[in-house]
Amino acid sequence: MTDVLVEPGSAALSRPDSARPSGARLSAENVSLGYAGRTVSEGLDVRIPDGGFTVIVGPNACGKSTLLRALSRLLEPTSGSVLLDGKSISSYGAKEVARRLGLLPQTSIAPDGITVADLVARGRYPHQKLLRQWSESDEAAVVAALEATNVTSLSGRLVDELSGGQRQRVWVAMVLAQQTPLLLLDEPTTFLDIAHQIELLELFRRLNGEGNTLVAVLHDLNHACRYATHLIAMKDGAVVAEGRPADVVTAELVEDVFGLPCIVIDDPVSHTPLVIPLGS
Repeated sequence: MTDVLVEPGSAALSRPDSARPSGARLSAENVSLGYAGRTVSEGLDVRIPDGGFTVIVGPNACGKSTLLRALSRLLEPTSGSVLLDGKSISSYGAKEVARRLGLLPQTSIAPDGITVADLVARGRYPHQKLLRQWSESDEAAVVAALEATNVTSLSGRLVDELSGGQRQRVWVAMVLAQQTPLLLLDEPTTFLDIAHQIELLELFRRLNGEGNTLVAVLHDLNHACRYATHLIAMKDGAVVAEGRPADVVTAELVEDVFGLPCIVIDDPVSHTPLVIPLGS
């Protein structure tokens, strides 16, 4: 059976039932989302594939980051439920959620005068207890996170002295230091030059290969096609297509969702869909 979603003034987009993961540690069940009385999404059903690298794509203001905020418990649905390990995410305490999933938000503000090492160490907070002291495992987690994001040489620097790209990698290191099996990343390549974007995405691919489940919002559709194992395309607050990038990304979908006339070819390096804009 295939659901066909039709929006006014747009072509019909198919969303096969087979593209939807049947079981997932993290899911949104018939959720409606909004801010200050303004509805962004209604009746969303999203299941994040366990062990996958899910990337959410879509035009600006389509609801991508709103969905990610709901999945991380930063935004409470107006109706429906977000489920984490079979329970409503709102039923967990904040520390328990932070032991199960790590979040890199779109914008983060570091305390004044904090060093890189101290900020990354804050990623260990969910694992701390009232009488538990800093341990060798905490130290090892911080060292590994600094190394993975290539910011070890910055560990003694103040965060507010760093460039935008350096700060972004430090925030990623803090999330990695949490050592959670689920990582949610809202536009993680923001402020990074192309070389550091690829470096970070390769890191996420390696983490995924080691068994971590990742969910990221990305603006670059070609990066999404290359790195995602599961793609969710959104438009006007709704999920209009999902599945493997090779099954989802077509010229018709890109034009309908992004309003961009294009052709889609095989990437000669990764053999994933490569979107080529047609221009004027």
